[in-house]
Amino acid sequence: MTSGSRIGIVGAGVAGLACAKVLSQAGFPVEVFDRAPDVGGVWSATRRYPGLRAQNSKSTYAFSDHPMPEDFPRWPDGQQMQAYLAGYVQEFGLGPHLRLGTEVVAADPVDSGWLLEIRDQMGVHRTTCDHLIVANGVYSDPVMPDLNGAAAFRAAGGRLCHVSEFHDVEQARDRSVVVLGYGKSACDVAEAVSHIADETTVVARRLTWKMPRKLGFGVDYERLLLTRAGEAHFASRFPHRVERLLDRLALRQANMDLLQERVTRKLRLRELDLVPTGPISEIGTSSASLATEGFTEQVEAGRISVHRDTEITELIGGRHGPAVRLADGSLKLAEIVLCATGYRQEVPFLTPFVRRALTDEVGDFRLYRHILPVEVPNLSFAGYNSSNASALSAEASAHWIAGLLTGRFVPPMAELMNNEIDARLEWSRTRSEGNHAHGASVVPFSLANIDEMLDDLGSPLPLRSRLAQWVRPVRPSSYRGVLRNRAAAAPVAPTPAPVAER
Repeated sequence: MTSGSRIGIVGAGVAGLACAKVLSQAGFPVEVFDRAPDVGGVWSATRRYPGLRAQNSKSTYAFSDHPMPEDFPRWPDGQQMQAYLAGYVQEFGLGPHLRLGTEVVAADPVDSGWLLEIRDQMGVHRTTCDHLIVANGVYSDPVMPDLNGAAAFRAAGGRLCHVSEFHDVEQARDRSVVVLGYGKSACDVAEAVSHIADETTVVARRLTWKMPRKLGFGVDYERLLLTRAGEAHFASRFPHRVERLLDRLALRQANMDLLQERVTRKLRLRELDLVPTGPISEIGTSSASLATEGFTEQVEAGRISVHRDTEITELIGGRHGPAVRLADGSLKLAEIVLCATGYRQEVPFLTPFVRRALTDEVGDFRLYRHILPVEVPNLSFAGYNSSNASALSAEASAHWIAGLLTGRFVPPMAELMNNEIDARLEWSRTRSEGNHAHGASVVPFSLANIDEMLDDLGSPLPLRSRLAQWVRPVRPSSYRGVLRNRAAAAPVAPTPAPVAER
């Protein structure tokens, strides 16, 4: 593609902004569309729930060339994360590329690229681009369970919503709150509301393991999931020598057993009847989670009650409501029910024909390197490699896309890419029992995924930095030299064309 080739990006979250910065610096005209009035994606003010906080510390959740502000706490909250991304926009002059409050409602492939139908405050318009990047995020479409009795529950004064739609903690004051789920968002919002709610109940179909920020003796969440030594404790698709050594010496399982016991004691899980049924190695799936600060303390204090291994079977209205009925038949008063029940990976603006070409029979995305659809030209994805180093992974993906569009590297033949996709999805489904965000997660192999992209670009991380990552959590700044100016400028077109609307 030439510098006159127009790039359309759907989504102004971490991945979309990284693509806008890298591709605009490579000489491409770029437009970023997002229906929210602010940048941030999951960190947007339109989606922030009480208690939302970054799963990483500020030293690991950052772009290589844009560190977190020094006055931010070690674990930024949702508002601070949005401010960080707004600062990224300002630092790199991305404002003119943004079209906030603008939703892409349809994207149709045409011979020259894509015809987009967009909706803003002025109405519905059409515009075009030569290459489309989908960066709407794997957490873009909230999943609401189909609960019986919802109408009667609401008629009785109950509120039912997804956690991403609950923005004001004061609405829970002196109310009975039931949180459905046990992921990070469920525990975050339950802890936040438990300080002012009359009672807070968590209904968990299945408990999952969560790592405390600090475990003692030099072990913490980031040393497990953001070091190469930590990644080596999970069975990878291509085991390297350290993994094989750990298995031969039976150290992998021994270390995991020790870690499980220490987490159990640290969080007092036995005393609180919160020990998950599966092994702690399950933390290395797409549901890997940081333990919410204060959650177990609130359980121990009686401010949060957890009903484990059960689910809500019915919402109750009428003279008994608002309430919920659990699978054991018991009733719980519930003036507010917050569903922390995850998200779908959806691209509703693409045509049905294109969507069918993107996914397989079980709905998993068929993307080479989690970026490139083999069967659909002029299209790529950003942020569909959900990882424990989201900002850095998004930045590396943006450079991969820039390398592709500038011709810096040429991907393998279609047959080879399809074979690689088949093998990766089969392995991923097996190891995670299908819990892999429809193929859009690389957890816990965040560093290995970044390695793959940099190797494709012929710009591997220097050996010294790689060795340091065996014992030290990833430092985004160590990638600055590798990624700086790695996207060669696009060939210049004689007369760059502006984005056309009609």
